[in-house]
Amino acid sequence: MKKIKVNKNKYTVIMVVNIMVVIFIWYLLSDVFKVFRNGMLPGPVDIVKTFIYKLTNTAPGGNTLGGHIAASMIVVVTGYIIGVGVGLPVGILMAWYKPIDYLVRPVFDFLRCIPGLAWIPVITVWLGIDLKAKAMIIFISVFVGIVVNVYSGIKQTDEVKIWVAQIFGASRWEVLKRVALPSALPYIFTGLKVSLGMAWLGIIAAELLAAQSGLGYMIMVARNFGRADLVIVGMLTIGLIGAFLTWIIELIEKKFVKGRR
Repeated sequence: MKKIKVNKNKYTVIMVVNIMVVIFIWYLLSDVFKVFRNGMLPGPVDIVKTFIYKLTNTAPGGNTLGGHIAASMIVVVTGYIIGVGVGLPVGILMAWYKPIDYLVRPVFDFLRCIPGLAWIPVITVWLGIDLKAKAMIIFISVFVGIVVNVYSGIKQTDEVKIWVAQIFGASRWEVLKRVALPSALPYIFTGLKVSLGMAWLGIIAAELLAAQSGLGYMIMVARNFGRADLVIVGMLTIGLIGAFLTWIIELIEKKFVKGRR
């Protein structure tokens, strides 16, 4: 147990040092050597100042940073939950029951080849630019990622384990519940993390095209005003939120997936 703790501490130290090195190089390039002209790459000090300013000020964009974060989070969480809630059973049914697989997979394979971002113009025409439209864009991106990973996880279940369970009298449902699903958990959690990134990609793209608030909208307004510092603040905020949510999923994963400690 002590060895695991030491390795974890070493990893944390290395991660912090790497981040500090990147920030220091960034500072040298932007503030000391001024490699980038006309404020194309503001330094870390300017970014911190802009971040603090945007916490309490609405200009530009008509909302504070917290307001934009809340607007994006509502859409992302709504679309993500619905996408996971629908994608999980669909992926399980496709992988475990051949008639459903034969019926659904051809249509799914066709639709999943269409990028989620390609649906944005169509969905905005159908549903406008409010919550349900942006949540639908998130749903499509998340749904595809979840189904693909759940399907792969169920399909890779060891046939010997299935055969042993059947020998002991387990029904098909019991084999799914006690053998296939536990075996597929690493794939399922991978799908949850991958789909989370796809959800943020979808919401930012949707807000760049049609929105009145949100981090993507803030970045678009900052770009129109030539505010590179505010664009970077938006990008860093998205990265931090995404990393935090991924960390939460990994904590849950450690509780349910053996060997992830």
